[in-house]
Amino acid sequence: MTDYWLSKLFYDLQQPGLAADYRADRAAVLAHYPLKPEVVEAVMADDVGALARLVNAYLLRYYFTIIGTRDELFIERLRQSAPAASS
Repeated sequence: MTDYWLSKLFYDLQQPGLAADYRADRAAVLAHYPLKPEVVEAVMADDVGALARLVNAYLLRYYFTIIGTRDELFIERLRQSAPAASS
């Protein structure tokens, strides 16, 4: 299930000024969004697995680009967080 406010945050970060503010002070920007405490924790920890369950894949990838995560690292962390396939 997607989280509207997390998706809104990730979408809003497409604004260069807000993205710069976010990189400078995440907590200040997050305070403007009514996110659940566990969502804030996942954002602050850059928890790809937790965030992947809550937002659109395109917004997720864009978010990790905005915060400076190399694409290869993002994909590796995403794969590591995926549930193991059953035989």
